Amino acid sequence: MEASTSAAGGRNPGGGQDAGYEPDPQRWRALWVTLVAGFMSLLDVTIVAVALPTIQRDLHASPAEVQWVVSGYALTFALALVTAGRLGDALDRRRIFLLALSGFVLFSAACGAAPDITLLVVARLAQGLAAGFMAPQNSALIQQMFRGAERGRAFGFFGATVGISSAAGPLTGGAVLALASGDQGWRWIFYVNLPIGILAVLLGRRLLPRTRPSGRGRVDLPGILLLGLGVLALMYPMVQADSGGLRRLWWLFLAGAALLAAFTWWQRRLVARDAQPLLDPRLFTTVRGYAVGAGIGTLYFIGFSGVWLVFALFYQRGLGFSPLRSGLAVTPFALGSASAAVVAGRLVERFGRLLTVCGLTGVIAGLGGTALLLRFAPPHIAPWVAAPVLFLGGIGGGFVVSPNITMTLRDVPVRMAGAAGGALQTGQRLGAALGTAALPGLFYLVLGRNGDYRGALFTAMCAALAGMAASLALATLDWQRDRRTRRPGHRCPDEVANDPVHARQT
Repeated sequence: MEASTSAAGGRNPGGGQDAGYEPDPQRWRALWVTLVAGFMSLLDVTIVAVALPTIQRDLHASPAEVQWVVSGYALTFALALVTAGRLGDALDRRRIFLLALSGFVLFSAACGAAPDITLLVVARLAQGLAAGFMAPQNSALIQQMFRGAERGRAFGFFGATVGISSAAGPLTGGAVLALASGDQGWRWIFYVNLPIGILAVLLGRRLLPRTRPSGRGRVDLPGILLLGLGVLALMYPMVQADSGGLRRLWWLFLAGAALLAAFTWWQRRLVARDAQPLLDPRLFTTVRGYAVGAGIGTLYFIGFSGVWLVFALFYQRGLGFSPLRSGLAVTPFALGSASAAVVAGRLVERFGRLLTVCGLTGVIAGLGGTALLLRFAPPHIAPWVAAPVLFLGGIGGGFVVSPNITMTLRDVPVRMAGAAGGALQTGQRLGAALGTAALPGLFYLVLGRNGDYRGALFTAMCAALAGMAASLALATLDWQRDRRTRRPGHRCPDEVANDPVHARQT
């Protein structure tokens, strides 16, 4: 049995029982280090979008070239997640996190200093890769440092970070552009990461717990290749959507599905041979709540991620808002999400999947109401009257992301936490890529037919709500199943020696 221990706390994060677990006195400070780093990496998915016109003009880039500044980051981010999580599980999460964070800071500086569009895209690809290596360590470190109700609270803060970073990107980007005026102002969108990232590296070296390598660090290279090619085949047409990628490259979806099927077969074969897989298939079959939670998150992010680009297009091009004013218009959702996510982390142990059901109902009602107001209210007052409804939708969103992350990952053995967190976020990134490709495409399709910005917004919002409704249906089924079976309170495999996954792994 593994006996990974922390230098500071005497924990047994890799083992099966929790008898030797002692809380690290610096765990909450360490959590804030990981949350700040995670916020930066997720914020950079959307913050750059508002600066694309300025970047294109300053670097004399084509629309297809400048789109890679956003889509290239999302692509390499998603490609790295599962592999990075597995490396963190097998080696030292602290070391992987600090190396990835240092790389993120370095490549942020390279983005800001890029003299032409080619070097900027290359730097963004490298920055996304560093972010992808950093992201799964966040959730894995939470599983390592916290237990019981504290883990729910920690995941509450983590869920708030995910929700706020996605919604706050347009506002933050607009604020930076407003403060850093001139054609070169877009460079500060990247430079702002430097002081924050350097401070996080210094604090992380001091506060983050170490984990002793388990001695089972052999990496599944065929699995990495199959999974990487499969995710690439699924995402590449979506990141090329603005240049007709969905139409020209549809066959890649079939190739991606075949590659992922081959990956699943290979992982099962490794398990049957008692070898160490990249992503243990038993996470989806024996770890309670993991498969359902991953599905809920993927479906939700289809609508959640794409809707902010649609709002930005509507406010800036339809109503003539500045990037800053456009960001302020959607800030109520971020505020509601932040306040609710922290509370949800405290309630998830008591209400479980019901929180997700209520949250999805709230976010659908809030975004649906916002779509109706922006469609039919007078344009000069529509953003103002929609703000309270958007705030209520944000409260619903806060009760979706945070509880779902907690319920998806809380029963995962700590030894598999990195790979599990990476797979969960890969599904979310795939959903986000689909949403950010499909919803703006639908917006432009309707706009091209009749020139009606409000009608285009309403149509795209209805498509986003359809994805969220599918997520709600899945969450409701899981909640009803829990009620029928009357299952007792959750048991963490870290605390149960005969857990099916844990028993076979140890």
